[in-house]
Amino acid sequence: MKEMFSLEGKTAVVTGATRGLGQGMALGLAEAGADIIGISYLPQKETQKEVEALGRQFFDINADLSIQDELASVVKDAISKTGKVDILVNNAGIIRREQAENFSDKDWDDVVNVNLNAVFRLSRDFGKHMIGNGFGRIVNVASMLSFQGGLKVPSYSATKHGVAGLTKSFANEWGSKGINVNAIAPGYMVTDNTAPLRADKNRSDYITSRIPKGEWGTPEDLKGPVVFLASEAGRYVNGHILCVDGGWMSS
Repeated sequence: MKEMFSLEGKTAVVTGATRGLGQGMALGLAEAGADIIGISYLPQKETQKEVEALGRQFFDINADLSIQDELASVVKDAISKTGKVDILVNNAGIIRREQAENFSDKDWDDVVNVNLNAVFRLSRDFGKHMIGNGFGRIVNVASMLSFQGGLKVPSYSATKHGVAGLTKSFANEWGSKGINVNAIAPGYMVTDNTAPLRADKNRSDYITSRIPKGEWGTPEDLKGPVVFLASEAGRYVNGHILCVDGGWMSS
């Protein structure tokens, strides 16, 4: 069983690995034996320190995923670090909040570029590399808003619906080529993105009351799910959106 969950000898790319969910997943993959290539426009020194403390290698690529023209070079740079990439975790994402009637074109475009366009391009280009190797695991980060509309987040909801669709589309094409494509849909997690919600006591209390577990999740709660989907343990799981939500979607 340990061998089924082992990622020894694997290299994983994690976007947005600086903090929060991305950092949690990067550490989980490293704990399972993978070397990590972190892609972020922010410093990743803390993540690097923790990964290296586990005896794994960490490679830092500084990139702004909103700049679509640079993504091809980011892929080439990542592959050059270790010669191969086995696992891609498309975690990086941003959110903008505003009433729908006042939502600006810029806020729409910024969110779509990072949350959806970059996921498509990175999956396509890393996927092509994985197909050449006959093996790969892509784990996208979806959301509860891949299923729901949310409030004041039209671009975020649209992109997370899109991520779910991309996941299934790529899974259909690549499953027979040794590439599994799945997504994790986190529930309400304690991250920077949810800080405004947690600061609103009434909203926070309401959300907590709807979670059967009775508490918000943490980045550590994604370690097990991402390792499962990236490892041999998840070999026959393809095109699935795994809710890690404390039961939110069942309530």
